[in-house]
Amino acid sequence: MDMLRTLIGPDNGDASALQLCARAVILFLVGIAYIRIAGRRTFSQASPLDIVVALVVGSNLSRAMTGKAPFWPALAATLLLVVLHRVFAMLTIRWGWLAKLMKAEPVVLLRDGVEDHKAMASHGIGHADLLEGLRLEQVERPEDAHLATLENNGRISVVRRGSAA
Repeated sequence: MDMLRTLIGPDNGDASALQLCARAVILFLVGIAYIRIAGRRTFSQASPLDIVVALVVGSNLSRAMTGKAPFWPALAATLLLVVLHRVFAMLTIRWGWLAKLMKAEPVVLLRDGVEDHKAMASHGIGHADLLEGLRLEQVERPEDAHLATLENNGRISVVRRGSAA
């Protein structure tokens, strides 16, 4: 416990730039894990990576602005997060396994008009949610859809019957 306290510094606003950077890395990793646990529908239009960066950057800047954290160390930690975001975004392009870890895979909710109730339940999608997603794509009934997929951004994409190759 003493080693962790040395790594992240005191909670009274006296942490060094290096300690705030260590906190930033810890918050980054924990934030990704929490958002993955919450599920993609919780923050539907952004990836977990984007959400963590937006939340922590906003929080860090707020703390620096109000004096609840030392100004320059808070900015250094925030810069580290932004750089980590950029590096992880670039690495996900290069390494598919990392992209899967950070962004997840699309999930088929409906195929040829038949709902996959197991997939829907595991992602918190009810029948009404699926119908809403279909309506947003101008599809009136599940039978009119060839495919409905829960995408990485939390939206449901739909391929109408007759549109499939």
